[in-house]
Amino acid sequence: MRMSSGLWLSLCLSSLVVAVSLVTATVPITASPSPVIAQANPCASKNPCASKNPCASKNPCASKGGNVGGPLTKQLQGKPVVVDIYASWCPACTNIAPTLSQLKKEYAGKVHFVVLDVSDKSKANQAKAKAKQLGLGKFFDANKSQTGMVAIIDPATGKILAQHRNNSNKSAYTSVLNAAISQR
Repeated sequence: MRMSSGLWLSLCLSSLVVAVSLVTATVPITASPSPVIAQANPCASKNPCASKNPCASKNPCASKGGNVGGPLTKQLQGKPVVVDIYASWCPACTNIAPTLSQLKKEYAGKVHFVVLDVSDKSKANQAKAKAKQLGLGKFFDANKSQTGMVAIIDPATGKILAQHRNNSNKSAYTSVLNAAISQR
């Protein structure tokens, strides 16, 4: 389900009001000549992928940077790796499935695709073991609750080249994949 930018703005503003109210209620008022203003990210607690200005973009989870903890396993070397945190009950996963299916066809043999299924406890345990085996254990532990999240990773360094949540825009992935492939 996609939220309109007006709804995102409303949610962010509501979070800001709550955050300011909490700061005001918990900070004692003193006779200080220069007041201290809290610089908080009002949406960060609601969206762990939110960056400096989560209300400014249509996809606040889109980011570039970070590392999964080092190089990935030997079997994933030589091609960019697309990691999908998937659950059968996840609406975002259903939304991005057609895009990922197209990418798998278009980049067959050029990109490694890894699906970490967390649909239930048994599958999540299997996904955790698979992630650890592939050098993605730290990444999985940090993102296992972020269903509908897709990351593109450089296997040689473990660098996260792009990370999206509930983004069905194919070009957001192809631009990163094409750049990564051309550098090989």
